[in-house]
Amino acid sequence: MSQHWIRFSHAGNTQFGTLEGDSIQVYTGDMYANPVKTSTVLNLNDVKVLMPTEPTKIIAMWNNFHALAKKLNLADPAEPLYLIKSPNSYLNPGETIEKPPTDEKIVFEGELGIVIGKTAKRVSEADALDYVFGYTVANDVTVADILNRDASFAQWVRAKGLDTFCPFGPVVATGIDPTTLVVKTILNGDIRQDYPISDMRFSVQQLVSLISADMTLNPGDIILCGTSVGVGSMKPNSVIEIEIAGIGKLTNDFK
Repeated sequence: MSQHWIRFSHAGNTQFGTLEGDSIQVYTGDMYANPVKTSTVLNLNDVKVLMPTEPTKIIAMWNNFHALAKKLNLADPAEPLYLIKSPNSYLNPGETIEKPPTDEKIVFEGELGIVIGKTAKRVSEADALDYVFGYTVANDVTVADILNRDASFAQWVRAKGLDTFCPFGPVVATGIDPTTLVVKTILNGDIRQDYPISDMRFSVQQLVSLISADMTLNPGDIILCGTSVGVGSMKPNSVIEIEIAGIGKLTNDFK
């Protein structure tokens, strides 16, 4: 059964629970291991929605969708190609993506996020899904022009690691099949991305297994699966929505 887990602030306290419509069933304990259901139910309109996890790291893929690789004439990578989004870039749903002091192009990238549920170190592909708690929605914001500004060094982390450049949420959905999902990115009401997760080059199982061979993944960590065709720039005073049916819609403005 699918559940939508949410973190929120209420009456000065950070809490978590499951979202059903506009109602939040409050839980206590550890969201990833034996959460305890309480008798408290809150209305979504009475809380401040927070990022649904507190990651120690967010890992973001490059060149993981066949359609975008074909458009950009990219060769098939032999292994996942990735960077790390820095913690200062994490942003709550509904909050503002800050325009940096530059007139360079700021790019949106709607993505599916894999949320780790228990410590994963060198796990096999066959066992990888046992370490996945669920899935969330993210926007991998980028200053595109920074990437290759210096010909001697590709600045992936800087381009993607500015303050507020990784909104994610509003929930983590459990009990769903990621291969059936479709990512839609909507800029000021216009659909700009509409692509299937089934087009991924490396599957969820492969990503978790191969990345956990490099570094230990902790509960709450997120692997962003990469993006596909339709990536574009955002102008100030825009509203950007990333929607994945079965998970939810992430909405942020850009100012």
